[in-house]
Amino acid sequence: MAIENITGAGLRTQTGGVGRGPATSGAGFAGVLQQAAGGLQMSRHAQKRIDRRDLDLDAPRLERLNTAVTNAAQKGARQSVVMLDGLAVVVNVRDRTVVTAMNTEGGRQRVFTNIDSVVIA
Repeated sequence: MAIENITGAGLRTQTGGVGRGPATSGAGFAGVLQQAAGGLQMSRHAQKRIDRRDLDLDAPRLERLNTAVTNAAQKGARQSVVMLDGLAVVVNVRDRTVVTAMNTEGGRQRVFTNIDSVVIA
């Protein structure tokens, strides 16, 4: 799996195969993420889920997410769920990659597997 850079700022998005070009940054979510992520990566799957679910990951939340991932890494976490004001963000801590995100509100049951930590930020 290749990792492509989005214009500076340390943000990367993963591409799943050969022949796919780098993601482009825009004024929407990608632009905000680029400014606030500070070294976090966003998988294509996570980007699609965030866009499709219309999740609000604004700059302050992204700063808190970055801090939470740093704290989880210091404690030795590998896969973590970070809880941010009604959002659950699954992160591969070692790679600093957001795997997926979802809204935790509503009556649906949600099960997280293959995680070793939860950070409430």
